[in-house]
Amino acid sequence: MSSAHLAEQPGPAPQWTDASEPGLLQLVNILFKRWRLVAGVPIAAALLTVAVSTLIGPTFTSTITFVPEAPTQQRLPAGIAGLAGQLGISMATEGSRSPRFYAELIKGRAMLERVLLSTYADPAGAAGVSDTVSLLTILGTTGRTYVDSVERGVRALQRMISVSADNQTSIVRVSVDSRYPALAAAIANRVVEYLNEFNTRHRQSQAGQRRVFVEKRLAEVEDSVRRAEQDLRTFYERNRSWEQAPQLRVEEGRLRRQLDLRQEVHLTLAREYETARIEEVNDTPVLTVLDPAVPPQRRSHPRRTALAIVATAFGLIFSVLLGIGVEYFDNIRRENRAEYVEFRRLVDQMRSDFRRFAAGIWGRRGSAARPRASR
Repeated sequence: MSSAHLAEQPGPAPQWTDASEPGLLQLVNILFKRWRLVAGVPIAAALLTVAVSTLIGPTFTSTITFVPEAPTQQRLPAGIAGLAGQLGISMATEGSRSPRFYAELIKGRAMLERVLLSTYADPAGAAGVSDTVSLLTILGTTGRTYVDSVERGVRALQRMISVSADNQTSIVRVSVDSRYPALAAAIANRVVEYLNEFNTRHRQSQAGQRRVFVEKRLAEVEDSVRRAEQDLRTFYERNRSWEQAPQLRVEEGRLRRQLDLRQEVHLTLAREYETARIEEVNDTPVLTVLDPAVPPQRRSHPRRTALAIVATAFGLIFSVLLGIGVEYFDNIRRENRAEYVEFRRLVDQMRSDFRRFAAGIWGRRGSAARPRASR
C-alpha cells in the first residue's frame, strides 16, 4: 500500500480521554464533522421565526408627547427648576400638576373606560351602516355580561397603552399599539383630549373655589349696601332738620359710617372677585402638545430581521453544544465505558417505571368506567 493511498484514508474520530479535555482543534474537527447539524439548526430556527412572525399580525405604534404647564404664579426660578430637574426631582407645588400624575391618570380605570366606550372610525369596515363604532367593539372583547366585557376591554387597552414621564423635562409620552395605524393615532389623540377636558371641567382648583366664595360674599355685601342706603335715605326723608338736633346728628353719623364701611367692603370684594376670575383662568393647567399622534407608516412589531438574527445566534449556540454533546455520547458509546452502561441502565429503569405507572393509571380508569357502563 502506497503512502499516497494511506494519506487519502480518513483518520479516526476524535477521541476524548479522561485525563484531558478536548482542545480547540478537536472542537473544530467536531464541528466540521457535524456541519449539517451545526448549520441546519440555526437556519431552521431563523426560518421558523420568520414564518411565525409572518403569521402574527403587524403592530403599529403611534406616539403623542405633551407638557403639562404649571400656572404662572407657581413657577420657580429657572436655575432652581433646572437643578431640580437634573436631580430627577419634580418641583411642582402640587402633586396633581406633576407629569407623573398625568401618567397615572391615563392608566386609571376611569380614563381607560371612557376611551374604550368612545367611538372611532371603523378600521375594519365591520360597522355596518354606521362608519363609527366603539373601541370595545373593535377590540372584540366579549364576556359573560356587559360589565365583564368592559372589564376585559379595559385590561386589553392597558396592554395597548404605554406612558412614560420625564421629571427633568416634564414631558409625558403616550404610545398606543394597534393593528390599525389610524386607530392607534386616534386613541392617542383622544387620551390627551380627555385630559384637557379633565383639567377644564373636573378639576376644582383653589382659585376656582376662592372665586365662588368671593362671588357669594359680594352678592351679600351688595344687599347690605342697598339696605344701608335705604336706611340713610329714609332717615333724611323723616328728619328734614336733623342738623339742629344733637341726637339726630349722632344717628345720621352712625348710618353714614355703616354705609361707608359696607361700600368699602363692597369695593374690596369687587376687586378680589375680578382677581379671582383672572387667577382661575391662569390656574387651570394647560397641556401643550409637542408632537401630535399621526398614523405610523411602518410597523413596530414584529421586527422580523432582528428576530431572525437573534434566532440564528441562539440556534448556532444550541447546535454547537448539541454537536459536542452528540460527539461525546458517541465516544463513550463506542468505548462502552462505565458511564454509558450506567446511562443505559437508568434509561431502561425509567422506561419500566413509566410503563408500570401508565398501566396503573389506565387500569384505575377502566375499573371506574365499567360500573357506569353496566348501569
